[in-house]
Amino acid sequence: MQKRMNTIMTLSKTKVVLGLSGGVDSTSAALLLKEKGLEVIGFYFDVLGNNEDGRAAAEDLAKRLEIPFIAKDVSDDFARIVIDNFCQEYSCGRTPNPCTLCNPTVKFKQLIDVANEVGAYYIATGHYAKIREIEGAFYVEKGSNEKKDQSYMLYRLGQDVLSRLLFPLGEIQDKEVTRQMAREAQLPNADNADSQEICFIDDRIENHGEFIKRRGFAPKMGNFVDAEGNILGKHKGLVNYTIGQRKGLGIALGKPAFVTKMDAETGDVVLGDNADLFKTEVYSRDNFFVKDSAVALAEDITVLAKIRYAAKPSKAVLKQQEDGRLLAVFEEPQRAATPGQSIVFYQNDVVIGGGIID
Repeated sequence: MQKRMNTIMTLSKTKVVLGLSGGVDSTSAALLLKEKGLEVIGFYFDVLGNNEDGRAAAEDLAKRLEIPFIAKDVSDDFARIVIDNFCQEYSCGRTPNPCTLCNPTVKFKQLIDVANEVGAYYIATGHYAKIREIEGAFYVEKGSNEKKDQSYMLYRLGQDVLSRLLFPLGEIQDKEVTRQMAREAQLPNADNADSQEICFIDDRIENHGEFIKRRGFAPKMGNFVDAEGNILGKHKGLVNYTIGQRKGLGIALGKPAFVTKMDAETGDVVLGDNADLFKTEVYSRDNFFVKDSAVALAEDITVLAKIRYAAKPSKAVLKQQEDGRLLAVFEEPQRAATPGQSIVFYQNDVVIGGGIID
């Protein structure tokens, strides 16, 4: 602990290591950091180990930005921690959030490690979010751009990261502003399309089910059944479905059908009506709180909660359960709360924690 404190005390607060992906957001973040007079170091981490094109693009941007560039192959850690979990979760009938796992265990861990190596106190990314200090603790806060707000994905970051983290795009309300900054700087990525949803799967080549099968995870086979257990037909394997799904089921019932439940033990996929997807109670496991979680949960607390990235926050009461899980009781029914996805808790616009929907 003392060694870590001594290291932090010797780091320069005029230097920042920026995650430089090659996209317009991270390059615009670099421009803003430079405007503030900070010495910016671009860091590209290759999560696949063979992304020479991505690395070359990021390095070219670093040259245009006139900042030092560091690249690192993190594919071993990424495969072991993120990809294997992704495949295992889908194989068990759950729908994971790879970003919420990658952020604390790979991405921001690497940023901190590189910052320590080069003597930089700060780290930064191009996320649309803010950092807010409250009573000596640091929290993620929603970004000003409501459509692009990425606070949901950052809820598992600890104080060691949050206390050194900068989000230059946090106050920007429209992505067109970031694109215009890149245009004015004559950067070639100003009008590039946004990055794909799952960074390690090229959906032009294969879908996630095909990817999981190629990784050696056998899809659990079984039946489509109704709520009473009546067999409706065979499905293509649990990895191909998620709660709330309607399209691509490959079965005709003469009426709209939605996936309402998946059973990893039997392999059954339960189909029902849209109304069956609405629930007021959502359980979560592996819960993480930014600060004072034991104190906060000594009694029921009221929060705003999101059950998926694109969902609107909704009022809920958190209740501690004897088995260690949390129960979120929502004022209004939530559609398709999906095991494996994250539920994130806010007070006002500040992220206080979250967990994995169980």
